[in-house]
Amino acid sequence: MRYARQNKILDIVNSHEVETQDKLVSLLKKAGYQATQATVSRDIKELQLIKVLAPSGRYKYAVSPAAEQPSPERFVTIFKETIRAVDSSGNLIVIKTLPGCANAAGEAIDTMSMNHVVGTVAGDNTLLLIADDPANVPDLVKRFHDILK
Repeated sequence: MRYARQNKILDIVNSHEVETQDKLVSLLKKAGYQATQATVSRDIKELQLIKVLAPSGRYKYAVSPAAEQPSPERFVTIFKETIRAVDSSGNLIVIKTLPGCANAAGEAIDTMSMNHVVGTVAGDNTLLLIADDPANVPDLVKRFHDILK
């Protein structure tokens, strides 16, 4: 749930002028996420959000340029904590995630720069991975299972 909430926080700060943690808590609540100010404060620190000057002349939360390239270890952790199942058919791999975490899992895979992965497409809780050849799918699935151990 934490990663889904943090993904929603990133969506919110990219689409709204969020000046305070209280406003962020309110916008999260409207989006269906229950969080306290203390939780949001920890999320802001983990996401490395910063305050920048908005066009309105007020300060708002934004993603730090340093935070835009998260470490590969963080993505492996996200992958481990959000994946529920991995299955395949032909050159397609279907990865089931916790609700709201498919985008984060897809970004994790994209960041890992895995050979034989043509691309990923994410929904809410399902990630579709397209392999370059069906012969490479078993190795990719094994690699995902190894990461999950």
